[in-house]
Amino acid sequence: MNSSVINPLKKLHERGQSIWLDNIRRDLLTSGELARYISELSVTGLTSNPTIFEKAIGGSNDYDQAIASRLPRELSSQSLFEELAIEDLRHAADLFRPEYDRSDHLDGFVSLEVSPKLADDAEGTIAEAKRLFAAADRENLFIKVPGTPSGCVAIEELIYAGIPINVTLLFSVEQYLASANAYLRGIERRIESELGTYVASVASIFISRWDVKSNKQLPEHLHNKLGIAVAAKAYAVYLDLLASDRWQALKADGAHPQKLLMASTGAKDPSLPDSYYVTALAGAGTVNTIPENTLLAFAENGVVNNDIVEHAAEADIVLSAMEDAGINIKEMAEALLEEGKSSFVKSFDELMQVLETKSAEVAKANQ
Repeated sequence: MNSSVINPLKKLHERGQSIWLDNIRRDLLTSGELARYISELSVTGLTSNPTIFEKAIGGSNDYDQAIASRLPRELSSQSLFEELAIEDLRHAADLFRPEYDRSDHLDGFVSLEVSPKLADDAEGTIAEAKRLFAAADRENLFIKVPGTPSGCVAIEELIYAGIPINVTLLFSVEQYLASANAYLRGIERRIESELGTYVASVASIFISRWDVKSNKQLPEHLHNKLGIAVAAKAYAVYLDLLASDRWQALKADGAHPQKLLMASTGAKDPSLPDSYYVTALAGAGTVNTIPENTLLAFAENGVVNNDIVEHAAEADIVLSAMEDAGINIKEMAEALLEEGKSSFVKSFDELMQVLETKSAEVAKANQ
């Protein structure tokens, strides 16, 4: 790629936004493609989820040898998945380790999700998160925990225990604040216990799902505006939180901020350009985790000509217009959270089925 092609992503990076790839697959690691994304496309981190792994494992033969080598141990599908995922994420974490060190541990992370079936089980989430983090054995690995009420209980305890957390499945400002407060409580407890104040965290607010759900209820002139308005409002609240006396006291003690992460930033409406949400959500001190096809499209023709600050200034006006048009934002946020939980469980079950099928195929081929 020439410099003009990668310039849009460099501009995002120069504005202070971390660009993370929302994808992982074994050939991305073994072919050198991820290393190229790091060197040429300013990618400084990576996220994963069961849907991503289901496509990677079920859609290729890249994992067949690794599965075959584990067949004699008769692992459960979940244990097999965890071993395959951790193998990939360790490799990715090592590729991002130079960025982790260069950024003073503020960037260069990969993410591994606890079972979505634990979304309403705080104790189960705490136990699994600790187990997975220990098994992965990489400092720059986040454990993804959903921002449900039970998830927030777990987040506080895990931050207190020193486990880096990517809070996932956040939709509203209220949900974001609940997770941010859980993070702050965990750090405050560490200070009280005279433990180190550094524990990394990001809070992932989902964007495009708002528009998929709301467009059918809105007049055309309001289509595809709600997700950006919610994200912009969350960004304004994020900046207020960082300016608060509470945070400033923690910062003085050496704490690092829990960054706001823009998730679900691929355009799902075919009438939108691929870069729609990426362009709108450029913001210093944030992360954007971008699907691979969107990342490549933005590298080719992305435009960086505004900033989320501009959207934050008018977010309340847009949100008020949505309410006037009949959208109950609080109720929709709760509905999106429940739908997200169900969707993640469905993806996890499908992943387990893919692993059962793939294991049987590999076993037959090796007879």
